[in-house]
Amino acid sequence: MADAKVIPFDDDRPRGGAAPPRPGRRRAPAPPAGDGPRRLAPVPEDAPGEDDDGTGKGGGWERRLAGGLAFLRRRITGEYEVDDFGYDEELTDQVLMSLLRPLYEKYFRVEVRGIENIPSEGGALVVANHSGTLPLDGLMMQVAVHDHHPAERHLRLLAADLVFVLPVVSELARKAGHTLACTEDAERLLRGGEVVGVMPEGFKGIGKPFSERYKLQRFGRGGFVSTALRAGAPIVPCSIVGAEEIYPMVGNARTLARVLGFPYFPLTPTFPWLGPLGALPLPTKWTIQFGEPIPTDGYAAEAAEDPMLMFNLTDQVREEIQHTLYKLLVQRRSVFF
Repeated sequence: MADAKVIPFDDDRPRGGAAPPRPGRRRAPAPPAGDGPRRLAPVPEDAPGEDDDGTGKGGGWERRLAGGLAFLRRRITGEYEVDDFGYDEELTDQVLMSLLRPLYEKYFRVEVRGIENIPSEGGALVVANHSGTLPLDGLMMQVAVHDHHPAERHLRLLAADLVFVLPVVSELARKAGHTLACTEDAERLLRGGEVVGVMPEGFKGIGKPFSERYKLQRFGRGGFVSTALRAGAPIVPCSIVGAEEIYPMVGNARTLARVLGFPYFPLTPTFPWLGPLGALPLPTKWTIQFGEPIPTDGYAAEAAEDPMLMFNLTDQVREEIQHTLYKLLVQRRSVFF
C-alpha cells in the first residue's frame, strides 16, 4: 500500500505513522450451494412457518430462530465470504445494520430524500459534507442507502488513516465495507460497480467549531473528481443536516490531542464535564438529501489530468452541497423536531 496515492481531500489527518497496508484477498471456505452470504428479507411477525397450517400462528419465531442458528453455524465454521477489501456482506446486512438501525430510525429519525438519484447499477461516487465531531454522519448515510435504495445497494465509505489504526474499529470498518481513502482502492471499487462514499472535508469538516456549522470547508485539490473521471462514474452530491448539532464543539484541547495522536480533542457543553454521559450525542432530527448525479463518462481519458476541469467540477459539487444545506436549513422547523 506504500505506493498508493492518498486522495488529497483529507490534508489534516494525523501525521504519526504510516498508513496500514491494504489487506489482500481474504476468503473463508466457500459455503455450500445456496447457503452463501445473501441479503435476507425481514420475516413478518405473522409469517407462517413451514409446519404451519396456513393460519400464520406459531411459525414466524421458528423461522427466525432457524435463520439465526444457520448464521451462527456459518460464522463458526467459516462458511462465509469476504471480498478483497475485507467486506463481509452477510455480517453487515444481518448484524451491523441491525445495530445502527435503531439509532437511525428512533434516535435521529433520519428523513431521506432523492435516494433514487443513486444509479440502480454500476459505480457511483457519493460526495457528502462532513460534521458532528464523531463520524456518525457517514454511518447514517450508509444505513440510508442500504435500507432505502430500491435496488438494495451498499455504500462503501472511504475512511481516513486513523480509522484503520484503532483497535476493534479497524476490523469493524473493514467488515462494513469501508476502505482507506486512496486513489487505487477508490477507483477499483468504482470500476467494480460499487457505490462509493467520500467526505472531502475530512477532519477539517468533522472537527470544525460549532460557530462554523454548515459552512463547508475546503474540498482538497479535487482528488475525488479525478478518481470519478478515471472510472467514468457519476458524482452524486449529498447534503446532511442534523449532524452538526449532535456534539456542539465549543473548544479544542490541542495539546491533549497531540499527546493522544488525534487531529483534535473536542470540548462540548457536556464532554468531558459529565464523563461517559457527556459522550451521548444529542437527539437531533436529521435530513439526508441526495442530489442529481453529475455525469463524468462524457469526458476524454486525459480529462482526469486537467487541473482546471477538476477545479471546476470540484467547485460545482461543493456549491451544490452548500446550496442544498442552506435550503434544508430554511425548511427545518427545529433542531430536534
